[in-house]
Amino acid sequence: MQAADEQRRALLRRRAGVSHMAIEWPSTLEEAQALQEQLRAQVITDDDFGEVRTVAGVDAGYEDEGRTARAVVVVLAYPSLEPLDYSVARRPATFPYVPGFLSFREGPAVIAALEGLRAAPDLLICDGQGIAHPRRLGIASHIGVVTGLPAIGCAKSILVGRHDPVPDERGAWVPLVHRGEQIGAALRTRQGVKPVFISVGHRVSLPRAIQIVMSCTTKYRLPEPTRTADGLASHGRIPAIRGRQAADRGPEARAKQRGETPDDAGGAADEQQTSMF
Repeated sequence: MQAADEQRRALLRRRAGVSHMAIEWPSTLEEAQALQEQLRAQVITDDDFGEVRTVAGVDAGYEDEGRTARAVVVVLAYPSLEPLDYSVARRPATFPYVPGFLSFREGPAVIAALEGLRAAPDLLICDGQGIAHPRRLGIASHIGVVTGLPAIGCAKSILVGRHDPVPDERGAWVPLVHRGEQIGAALRTRQGVKPVFISVGHRVSLPRAIQIVMSCTTKYRLPEPTRTADGLASHGRIPAIRGRQAADRGPEARAKQRGETPDDAGGAADEQQTSMF
């Protein structure tokens, strides 16, 4: 079983065109800012992907008073939005907590959670910013570039930029602008609720990102991929996956079966989850 899991992770890495060991995680703000400036030039803001059959929601946060980063990835079928797979991973949060650099704290856990999946996603929707970021490289763009996966930023709040009032109707949106540049959109996913903030992550244009987010949104403010990921992360709601036993909660359960620690498996999923925010 261990060999099968390693083969699955290797397949995901090959599909994304990235090796975990090849990803650079700086330890200082100066190094991180230099890397952001380097990676922002690699962000593709046009549509550069094929048929989308699976969409993954990515959510990340902290526990142990901020010492540990925890990432959740939930894969849904598209467009049916049926849950197919999920993975939870923890990694030490060694990088300082500085706004605009959170991908360096959360990124290693997100990559570990992606590697723990059985079903490789065609596209990511990240609970966070894409290019709607001071240096145009939020976590959706960062993870998109280093994995090669198409990615969309779908944030609950603004990091930078301003926008005009959003009409109170489902699907209405207005540009999010920073320093004279459109960096995203304030999107009303449901009448009578606050907008979410959509930005290009990588390999997905803004119009297509808005369309995908709306097609993934049902009766709630958040699109189902990130809403489901947040439900697992913050409230311990295990996605109902056909043919998968409730006791199988991802990498930690498989690690226990093999007699390994959670870190050996690339992550862990708790039966009782605490808030990530």
